[in-house]
Amino acid sequence: MVYLDYAATTPFNKEVIKTHEQLLEKYFYNADSIYSQGIEVNRLLEKSRSLIAGMLHVKDEEIIFTSCGSEANNMAIKGIAFQYQNRGKHIITTSIEHSSVYEACKELEEVFGFDVTYLPVDHSGHISIDDLKKSIREDTILVSVMHINNEVGAIQPIEEIKKVIKEHPLIKFHVDMVQSLGKLTIDLSEIDCASFSAHKINGLKGSGLLYKNHSTTLVPLINGGQQEFGLRGGTSNACTYIVFAKTLRLALENFTQKEEYVKKLNSYLIHELSQIESVVINTQGKASNHIVNFSCVGYKPEVVLHALEEKDILISTRSACSSKTNDISRVMQQLHLSDEVARCALRVSISDLTKEEEIDKFIYCLKEVLNSIKKQR
Repeated sequence: MVYLDYAATTPFNKEVIKTHEQLLEKYFYNADSIYSQGIEVNRLLEKSRSLIAGMLHVKDEEIIFTSCGSEANNMAIKGIAFQYQNRGKHIITTSIEHSSVYEACKELEEVFGFDVTYLPVDHSGHISIDDLKKSIREDTILVSVMHINNEVGAIQPIEEIKKVIKEHPLIKFHVDMVQSLGKLTIDLSEIDCASFSAHKINGLKGSGLLYKNHSTTLVPLINGGQQEFGLRGGTSNACTYIVFAKTLRLALENFTQKEEYVKKLNSYLIHELSQIESVVINTQGKASNHIVNFSCVGYKPEVVLHALEEKDILISTRSACSSKTNDISRVMQQLHLSDEVARCALRVSISDLTKEEEIDKFIYCLKEVLNSIKKQR
């Protein structure tokens, strides 16, 4: 099988699975129990937190374990909104955020009376810094922008955004870095909250992180316990959290070498796709080497996807979190593309595990599929 959907999820690292199984067998105890076994689990949990904090160059108490990136996004956005609403109820985000950010902002608007500005993007999926500056108001309390877009791979100008927000010290800055971890250098300086997920870096599903700067306060969304500094009640999923440190360490090993390899693979993939008649490359400008969005104009993306699946090649049509809807992706609608191009969008996402011969097979089979569908018309 040729797997080309790494932006949706990644295969488990065998070392992570082995360690997790060993932990489950030996350390099933509640990390909050005060007998020696519980205390040992808690010690391992805090050691993992400390190791992760070290790799991200932050303080131990700034790392909060969550169940996933979506929870981390909700925790940051709603937690900040509720905590600082006495200062104002205006939030700025973008029109192409992951659904967990977009829908959280929609709920804050529709249920809790917040005012949200959704910044537009250009044809390549990038916001304008001038638009951001113009959108800031006296009652703005939060700016939330994803680092790498999960559908087209656009990399937002985070460093430039930091400079703008620095001029407004009462505004909090949240960054969805789920697609960034292990792919770009992470710099959390002058960021108040950032979200991460283990299953995007060959780790376990049900395992995420929220970085929360020590100077930022959140209203907890899950009450009822002392866990995670009182911000996330509930019995700790200790073994999953403990193994996150190993997951991250392995993901960051040989980082430069891995990225150079993926960069070459990305160039090769785009070149080969560009040679196919009817294919339009939608990923443009400054973008992640791991994601390539393209359209086979005139072909239904679901038909192409399933035809490739029959040949043991797996790609996607959009974000896995919104893949079961049939209309044009919200992200693609924002890129100033024609409906014909936007409607036909497909996504290939690769990693350092992807082989060049897998790209060759994908290209060969894609040509076969398109010719076959064309003949059937």
